Amino acid sequence: MSITAAADLLRGARRATAFTGAGVSTASGLSDFRSPGGVWAKVDPMTVASRSAFERRPEEFYGFYRTRLDLLARAAPNPAHRALAAMERAGRLQTVITQNVDGLHQAAGSTVVIEVHGNLREAVCTGCGMIRPIAAIRQALEDGRLPHCPDCAAILKPNVVLFDDLLPVRAWLAAEQAAATSDVMLIVGSSLQVYPAASLPEETLAAGGSLIIVNRERTPFDPRAAVTLHGEAAEILPAIAAALDARAAG
Repeated sequence: MSITAAADLLRGARRATAFTGAGVSTASGLSDFRSPGGVWAKVDPMTVASRSAFERRPEEFYGFYRTRLDLLARAAPNPAHRALAAMERAGRLQTVITQNVDGLHQAAGSTVVIEVHGNLREAVCTGCGMIRPIAAIRQALEDGRLPHCPDCAAILKPNVVLFDDLLPVRAWLAAEQAAATSDVMLIVGSSLQVYPAASLPEETLAAGGSLIIVNRERTPFDPRAAVTLHGEAAEILPAIAAALDARAAG
């Protein structure tokens, strides 16, 4: 199926939602997780990115997360993020649901973003629950110490969903609502293997909606998608946005 077919589906939708995974940010210099060269090909996520690892071995956990924070500090939105923001401004896209924690959708100009796995803009205290800027963690790590809450002295953690963690309830309910009320879900850069987030396309399909999948590799939902485009999100999404603009101008 073609770029034109994807643009036509989005143009005809009353409500369209994007659902993004790590593949939308690879052109920003942030590795994905599950591809052959992804993050989890190099490290075991249960030893460095799980809640139990954080609680048992916080030094090892923060060794991994300091690298992620350093990479994120240098990352900027790429053409895929900007194309999604342009689709929102044009009224072709109402919501972005993202598995990503990098905040690049907001940096690109998307205004309705549901972060089902939390974010790396904030730190949360594991004792009193106080939310602080992520700078509280950055500064402690730069000083060679673990980050602790100045109020209750409990350890701080990034405000992200770790393996073993539950999803944030309000974000998840909002994501389910958006998925179930969309005519079209534009899925970008997600392997669609991580549950429960990967169940969201089912919500759109169950409501009679259609899927557009943009991903480098095949996904379990490819046979059920109306349009499947294999390739780089940073190349394909701007082409879809341009096709939408051309149709509007015509």
